[in-house]
Amino acid sequence: MTKKSKSSTLQNKEGVSQSEITNASSITKIQQKRKAKPTTQKLVSDIIKGNITALSRAITLVESSNPKHLKQANDIIKGCLQYANASIRIGITGVPGVGKSTFIEAFGIHLTSIGKKVAVLAIDPSSSLSKGSILGDKTRMEDLVKNENAFIRPSPSGSSLGGVARKTRETIILCEAAGFDTIMIETVGVGQSETAVHSMVDFFLLLKLAGAGDELQGIKRGIIEMADAIAINKADGDNLKAAKLAKVEFNRALHLYPQKDSEWQPKVMLCSALKQEGIKDLWKVIQSYIEHSKANNYFEHNRKEQNKFWLLQTIEDRLKSDFFNQPKIKDALKLQLQLIEDDKTTPFVAAEYLLSLKS
Repeated sequence: MTKKSKSSTLQNKEGVSQSEITNASSITKIQQKRKAKPTTQKLVSDIIKGNITALSRAITLVESSNPKHLKQANDIIKGCLQYANASIRIGITGVPGVGKSTFIEAFGIHLTSIGKKVAVLAIDPSSSLSKGSILGDKTRMEDLVKNENAFIRPSPSGSSLGGVARKTRETIILCEAAGFDTIMIETVGVGQSETAVHSMVDFFLLLKLAGAGDELQGIKRGIIEMADAIAINKADGDNLKAAKLAKVEFNRALHLYPQKDSEWQPKVMLCSALKQEGIKDLWKVIQSYIEHSKANNYFEHNRKEQNKFWLLQTIEDRLKSDFFNQPKIKDALKLQLQLIEDDKTTPFVAAEYLLSLKS
């Protein structure tokens, strides 16, 4: 018997064949369709109807650094705002290699199987040299990307705080307006700047590994203070015993921290994304947290505080952008960089000079 090969993501859409994809006339039609620019009203209307193409186009406008796209992006967000805020926002972080993508796929498949619509905003690290990103999350989540009730949007982290894409906050609003009731934000890794993720989600999940020195690193970095739950992944096979020991250690560590503002006691869970074990239990923990935080009014309070934070963050981003886009600043910056390289000034003196030039 001939072994049936697994179809790729490009080959699984009903009604689309490889010949159609490579057909010259089809390519021309696709190119013409992409050139057509839908109006703001059309995009908002289609997003509310759950049109994924419209959602993707709107997110591209929101993420664009082109000043010409700013007004339309803001108008789209404004049009979608009344349909937003009806989701559960979950931040997921962990060191590289902890299995974030595998976990998110297993978690997403479980959620869609119980009737949820899931959007995954996967933040891909950008190179500090080339400024490029691989954006390979769709490849790593090949089963979830085929699911009609799931939407995966990889975005480059750029230079934004915590590896969070500059416009992720607005993208959440668009996904909610499109009918996605569960939003997952995958970050690039663990670090001090993960507060950026924490400040845009309702529930913050920390994925950990056992037996890799990871327990102490997590405690040192203070990331546990932000976590609403810790899931020790890859708790299977020979690693199960080490995972159970790590669970005990993390439970002890959690009692060293003061009570959270939400009055929630963080949970420590074991899971295996590869074997899809512990996924259902983790969802029950998240549901318990949401019920708890809504009952004591922390849920709504937290979202209002987050909105205030992002107001200030947006002002900072805009001031920074406006400053560096001034022609006289661009010219003066080149000169100051050269002076620093020639040891004729210091970074601090150069910064003071550049700031004195602002209009």
